Order: sequence, then C-alpha cells, then structure tokens
Amino acid sequence: MSQMPNFFPALPEIFLLTSTCVLMIVDLSAKTIRRQRTYVLAHIVLLGCAFLTYYTTLDVVSPRPIYTFSDLFVNDLMSGWLKMAAYIAVATTLVYSRQYLIDRGLMRGEFIVLLLFALLGMMILMSANSLLTVYLGLELLSLCQYALVALNRDSAASTEAAMKYFVLGALASGMLLYGMSMIYGATGTLTITEISHRVGVLAGNTGDRTLLVFGLVFLVAGIAFKLGVVPFHMWVPDVYQGAATAVTLVIASAPKLAAFAMAMRLLVNGLLDLAVDWQQMLSILAVLSMALGNITAIAQTNLKRMLAYSTISHMGFVLLGLAGGMVNGNLLNAGDAYSSAMFYVVIYVLTTLASFGMLLLLSRAGVECESLDDLKGLNQRAPWFALIMLIVMFSLAGVPPAAGFYAKLAILKTTVAAGQIGLAVAAVLFSLIGAFYYLRIVKLMYFDDASKSGPVTAHADMRVLVSVNGLALLALGILPQSLMALCVASIKAL
Repeated sequence: MSQMPNFFPALPEIFLLTSTCVLMIVDLSAKTIRRQRTYVLAHIVLLGCAFLTYYTTLDVVSPRPIYTFSDLFVNDLMSGWLKMAAYIAVATTLVYSRQYLIDRGLMRGEFIVLLLFALLGMMILMSANSLLTVYLGLELLSLCQYALVALNRDSAASTEAAMKYFVLGALASGMLLYGMSMIYGATGTLTITEISHRVGVLAGNTGDRTLLVFGLVFLVAGIAFKLGVVPFHMWVPDVYQGAATAVTLVIASAPKLAAFAMAMRLLVNGLLDLAVDWQQMLSILAVLSMALGNITAIAQTNLKRMLAYSTISHMGFVLLGLAGGMVNGNLLNAGDAYSSAMFYVVIYVLTTLASFGMLLLLSRAGVECESLDDLKGLNQRAPWFALIMLIVMFSLAGVPPAAGFYAKLAILKTTVAAGQIGLAVAAVLFSLIGAFYYLRIVKLMYFDDASKSGPVTAHADMRVLVSVNGLALLALGILPQSLMALCVASIKAL
C-alpha cells in the first residue's frame, strides 16, 4: 500500500470545498433572481473538478490505488470514473433546474451551494477507505439533501417530505453506525483494507463470524436505505412527490452513484470473505424491490411517484448484479458482475436525468408537469420531445435499442453465469410487468388527444441538453462497448 505525504490524490475534493466557499461569498452580491454569476461559476467549478480528477486519477497508463490521509482516503480508477459521471449529472441538473427554480422564486444561492456540498459528500464516499470516511461522506450528502427537500419552505408538502426524510435518514444512519461499531469490535480497525485482511482470518471462527455477520446486517440496512430498496423504501415515493421537481432530480440521480460506491467499498473491498452472507441478503432485497417497485408503480397517476417506484425496482437490479460476484467460493464471475452493476447504475442515472429533465422542460411558471394526463398528446404539441421521452421510457423498460436494454441484459447474463437461474427468471418477469407503465406513457403521448394546447417552450440550452441526453441513451444502447470497458477496467483495478 503506497503512502502519500501530500494531498495530491484529494485535489478535486480540496478544490471543490474551497471553490464552494468562495462561491458562497460571491453569491452575496447577487442582484437578480437569475443568479447568473453564481450559476456560471458553479459550472466552472465542475469543469475544474473534472480536470483535476482526470489529472490525478485517469491520466496514467496503469493506474493503481493511491492512499492518503493515513489511509482514510483512496484515489483509484473506480472513484475517478464515478466522480466524472457525478460531475456530468450535477452539471446537467443545474441546466435542467435553472428556469424551473427561477419561475418559482427558488433560484437561490443556497440551492447551488447545497448541491455542490452534496457533490463533495458523494466524492468523499466514492474515495472512502475507512468506516469514518464513509460516514463523513454519507452525512455530508444526506444533510444537504434534507435541506434541499425543504428549500421551498412555503410548501407544506415539501416541509413534510423533508421531515420524513430526515427522521428515516437519522434512523438509517444510526443503524449504519451500529453495524460499523460491530465490525470495529470484531476487527479492531476502521480502515477498509485492513478490515478485509482481518475478516479473512476471523471468518473461520464461529464466534467472530457471528459478530461480523451481526454487524453486516446493519451495514446492509444502511446501504439499502441509501439506495432506496425494500424494505427501506418508505421515504422514496413521499420525498420524490413532495419535493420540488428540481430537487427530486438532485436526489434521484448522482447520489445513486455514491450509494453504489459505498456498497462496493464496504461489501466488496471490506467484507468479501462474508460474501456468502451478504449476497443472500442482497438477493432477497433485490427480488422484493423489483416486485414491489414494478407492481405498485402501475397504480400511480403522479409521474414523480411512479418514477419513485421505478427507482426502487431499478435499484433491485443493481443489487442483483452485486449478488452474483462470488460463486461457490471463487471470484471468476466477480469482474463481470460488479462491472455490470456499475454500468447499470451509470445508465440509470443518465436515464433519470432525461426523464426528470423532460418533466422540468414541460413545466412552466404556475404549471407543474406531474400527472400522467400532462403527457397526453405530447406528439401533437412537440414531436421531437415526444420522441426523446419515448427513448427514455424504452430505456427504463429495457426495450432495445435503448441503453437500458443492454444494462439489464448484462445483469441477467452475470446472474445466469452465477447459477442464479431463479433470480434471473424473476427479474425478467418483473421487468415485463414494469414495461406496462412505461409503455402506457408512450401510448398517452402518441395515441391520446392533447390535454394542453400550444407548443412546448423552453430555453435553447435546456432543449439541446435534453435532446443530447436522450440521444446518448440511444447511442449507448447501440454501442455500449466503450462505457462497459471503462466499468470493467475500474472494477479490475480495485
């Protein structure tokens, strides 16, 4: 393990922290609700983070993990590519959200600052090599999300959603801390790499293994809450519906990348010798999530609530990928399984950005696009955006040639390769059920009469970005090899 005497591996995090503090001061001089200067500076900060991440992590021939801060922080290929994906997601969120927030008087400096601090929490989670760092990153991300949900303090629905999210989030944090204390009590260390070594020695002892598995249960509960899977999904529909659509987009997109990284760090990097135990737990959570998410979504008439249950089912697919890494004590399937899960979560984030981007594009001052009826006859009003929404729905449903099809196929292949035929069959059946409510939206757009009149109006930057976002899903469905290669390389470098 290489020790770094300087802060070079953490340059992106240091730059983001410093720049966000400067941005807060700059925002004090903002004269208009548009926050033009703050908005532009936020994008410059994201570009700077992307450059530093490429410079410190990705611009090397054979990258190896680099540790710093007394092994609390690791800079490796997986964290590098996940951070790049998070920058893209946050920048896209800013573009999509801007006009929506301006129309409702919510385009404040607080929104941008909280979003950037939430990004800092995600980056810390992605590079965590200690239970302390995992908790630090998770709490920074979570506290920013609670505040964002309550941003519209004049809305009773937003305030209620924020309270629910905060109370359940505090409970999940307590469970995660309790699990970490059990792991620390059994291994005597907080460093994830050291935990991995000691768990390999202790796993054969019945007494030590019992304590480790006891802690593992609570760790899995904390991860499951952050991903929003059954039975820790209670907050997802209420928060998605109650928060402003721009805030819902924040919660639904980039944080899923951080939650995936947390699962990889804790379960794969730290507790791989207990894979037999946590894979069984993840398999059960995956099936329950796919079942409840897809079946319950059929009954929803609110688009944000429907997409919330859709999220639950998709996170079930991610867990399915993580559950197929170790087979009969060997790791021959691990690279394919974990890289497929990483590919899936990246595609999911891109698809979520496009779906909520369309809702924001179709909303305007005093009008929310939240009901299924709001999409009726969209093809008559805006054929191009109806086509983009069709690509998004096909990707969520797993219909070729959209990227979601290849993502689901990759997960199913690794599940079958792991010998989990029953899980694969269940995943296919629940995907077929889920296709109903996605294709229902296509039917409303193309075959029903428009419930609203007039063309769809939006700023040029948003129209272009939504179009690029939708076409990217089509391109990645036809040519997924490059992105999959990045995921495979990232997992192999762990």
